[in-house]
Amino acid sequence: MAAHLMKRDKETRDLPRYRPATDIIEMADGFHIFMDVPGVVRDTLSIDLNENELVVTARTSYKADPSEHARPKYLHMEFGGGEYRRVFTISDDVDRQRITAHLENGVLELVLPRAEDKTPKRIDISTG
Repeated sequence: MAAHLMKRDKETRDLPRYRPATDIIEMADGFHIFMDVPGVVRDTLSIDLNENELVVTARTSYKADPSEHARPKYLHMEFGGGEYRRVFTISDDVDRQRITAHLENGVLELVLPRAEDKTPKRIDISTG
């Protein structure tokens, strides 16, 4: 992996890093990737394609009320801010120019269409 992808900026250096649950489905028209990213909003989501690597990163945070009066005393904590990150190797079967992404209800869907010259085709058979 390229060194620039391994660097983490100062803002995310101390955040826990999560590997989100992911489903990858192959269909006749291409590939669909579904990724569970609860708490992520569009502004904190980044999807980058560098040669054959598709890198998905996102940040999420949980903000408690900062006032002294309302400051909670945590007895146990299992969720909070963090950084999601997944890296996928993309085959030559994918049309990189037509990749799309949709985020809804904490689920990111990436659609990686099959390159037109790689789409399975049925060959017609002529007779007589």
